[in-house]
Order: sequence, then structure tokens, then C-alpha cells
Amino acid sequence: MISTKKRRILFLGESYRADAITWMNGLKEFGDFEIITWELKTPSDSFKNRILRIFEFKFAVLKIRKIIQLQKPDMVIAERTTSYGFLAALSGVKPVAIAQQGGTDLWPEKSISLPLKKIIQHYAFKKADLIHAWGPVMTLSMLEAKVDMSKVLVLPKGIDLVQFGNQKTANPEKICAIVTRSLMPEYCHAIILKAFAVLNQKGIDFVLTIVGDGTQLFKLKELAKKLNIENKVNFTGRILNTELPKLLQESNIYISMPVTEGVSASLFEAMATNCYPILSAISGNKSWIKHRKNGQLVPVDDYNKLAEELIWAFENDKYRNEAVSMNRKIVEKNADYSINMKIIAHKYHELINQNQSN
Repeated sequence: MISTKKRRILFLGESYRADAITWMNGLKEFGDFEIITWELKTPSDSFKNRILRIFEFKFAVLKIRKIIQLQKPDMVIAERTTSYGFLAALSGVKPVAIAQQGGTDLWPEKSISLPLKKIIQHYAFKKADLIHAWGPVMTLSMLEAKVDMSKVLVLPKGIDLVQFGNQKTANPEKICAIVTRSLMPEYCHAIILKAFAVLNQKGIDFVLTIVGDGTQLFKLKELAKKLNIENKVNFTGRILNTELPKLLQESNIYISMPVTEGVSASLFEAMATNCYPILSAISGNKSWIKHRKNGQLVPVDDYNKLAEELIWAFENDKYRNEAVSMNRKIVEKNADYSINMKIIAHKYHELINQNQSN
């Protein structure tokens, strides 16, 4: 039985992110938790700010412990095993749940700080009472790191299938594509723009909507101008997550070309709204999409191949309609927020009760 006493959770992470909002809202709705948040204030959008962020990180534990003294949370949860997850492990509160965000949080692969990140991650894994793997692909790096897999919960948070309904309003006469990933280098938006420049040169009509914000925004706008497609590309900037379903429903193709991926809520949202996915051919995407079965997979950094696959998808509308119908069923079975977040919330209550009875 879940306790009737209202429990309090301290969330360490970027609280403005849609992924984090889904996590916290699910805990409020299905676990009746009160959520307190803390995050680093310095953005990592420049070399100077990254240095300042490191200094802020060094003093973060003191700030977090002051919050703990005042708020007395029953549990700490955190995203990213190499940053906020490490801080959660140092917080002094039990239980602790941490979430790996990608196929691995040891990123970038050639970073000079990688040996230090491995040490930090190992400590976080060791101290955590629960480790979230939002999908099976994330467990591969955990096994390699010799994590105690009895502590790992393999389950996506899921998405709200009512909010992300499958009512489609896209213009069937042209490619109406959407990208909903952060405008960061690892999501390779430039490759997507170059692919659409190829379509434009071939006289193929399209509209491309790029949702979100990030360090690459100015460069991408300049690239769209250079490629002479700026009139067909709509940069929305950061929007409320409640505005996203309408944009997805107005689109018939969803594109995501990351170089690394764990489990993407953005992909689930596209699949739920009958938006046909074309993705980079990496392991995180292959977990959900089989090439020309329920979507298409393209080699990373190959904009000509992406252009070819876009044309093929648009010309094969019967196949596309069958694929998006299949995808809605996959999401309903595996990524229903109302089911998965109940399981996660219940697990947190169990951990809190076990800790307080010890």
C-alpha cells in the first residue's frame, strides 16, 4: 500500500526541460509527491560559462545540503549520472534514484574529462538505491560499467497519449516535416537542412518546422539562408510542451539525426501523433524503429541519403499510413505515461518506506 502521508522529493536537474517536467508531473499526479527542484544556474553555452559552471558545481553540494536542512525531503532524484546524479549521491539523503539520460552519460567520447567522468559515474551508480534506464539500450553501458543490475528499473517514463493524440491535420500534398530536438551540435540539424536543400534543388515542395532552442540557433538560421530555404523553414524557438502536439499533428514526417541516443520521448511523441519517423541509424533509435517497417534509418552525417529517404517516404504514402498506425500501437503498449509513471511513483514510495523502517 502507498502511504497516505504526503512525501517530498528533491529533484536535481534542469527543471525546464520537457523530459524533466514529464517526470515531475507524473510523480505529482500518480504518487501525490511534492517536488522541490534545484539546478545549476550557469548555462553551458560558451567556453567561459562552462568554466564558471565547473566552479558552481564544486560548491553545489553545500547549497543542496542547505536545501535539505530546510525542506527535509524524503528522497532525492536526479538526471545524468555524471553530474546531478553524482550530486544526489553526495547529498546525504536516502533513498536516491538517478537516471542515465543517453546510451551512456560518458559524453563526448573524446573528452579530456572522460576518466574523471567514469570515476564520478561509478560513485553515483554505487550509491544510488534505484537507477533508471529509460530503455533497454541504456543497460548495455551499465553492464559494461559493472552496475548492480538488481537496482536498475528498465522502463520509459512514457508520454501522455491523450495530449499527444493521433488526429492528423498535415497537408498530404507536400512534405510537412518537423524536428523537435534541442538545437545542440549532437543533434546534427545542419545535416537536416542540407537534405532539404537537396529537395529544394529537385523542385520538391516542403515546409520544415524546427522546434526548440540551443547554441546552434543562429548558425542554423544563417545556414538556411545560405542554402536558400529560409522561406520554407520555420524556427519556432522554445515553446510550451502543451503547444507541441498541434505542431506534430500538422506534420507528416518527423526527423531526428542525433549521434547518440538513449530513449527519446520526442520519438514517442511523434509516433503517438502519427508522425512518420526518419532517424539516424544508431542503437537507441534501432530499439524502436526498423528500417522501412515502421520508419526509416539513415547513416549519421549523410544528408544525401537523408534526402533520398525523405523522397521515398513521401512517395510511398500507403506504406507510411500503415507504419504510423503500427507506431501508435507500439507507444500505447510500451510508453503510456499513465501506466509507467504509476509504476515509478509506487517504486519510490516503496523505497522511502523501506528506508524509514530500517
